[in-house]
Amino acid sequence: MEKKSAHAAEQGRTDILTRRQEWFDSQPDLALERLVFIDEAWASTNMARRHGRCRRGQRLRSAVPHGHWKTTTFIAGLRLTGIVAPMVLDGPISGRSFLTYVERVLVPDLRPGDIVVMDNLGSHKGPGVQAAIEAAGASLRFLPP
Repeated sequence: MEKKSAHAAEQGRTDILTRRQEWFDSQPDLALERLVFIDEAWASTNMARRHGRCRRGQRLRSAVPHGHWKTTTFIAGLRLTGIVAPMVLDGPISGRSFLTYVERVLVPDLRPGDIVVMDNLGSHKGPGVQAAIEAAGASLRFLPP
């Protein structure tokens, strides 16, 4: 038996394939020391395990947070030399919180000529994000779908 490997259905569309190929074709021209990849990860207190194992005939008991679900988001940039511009956010990412991250945390770490790469998350495309990055002398590229 082989494990199922799922992928987004739109990856097979002609327009998406073209955009992905253009992205791959442009990569050899990118200066590795100038790349800054931005991404975020989150954890939520409602991610507690709902299943577990114990000895046969015994009841499995496990404490989980009750009633106050919280989400914590970690966002940072990754350069060839390591992590830059880290920030922890109490709550999920939004367009407003991402713009605040870009203006107050990321931009001070950017140097002229840097290339900021991020995925196509809606909050990444909010008004002011690209302008703030370009005002620091860097450019912005979105990963293809």
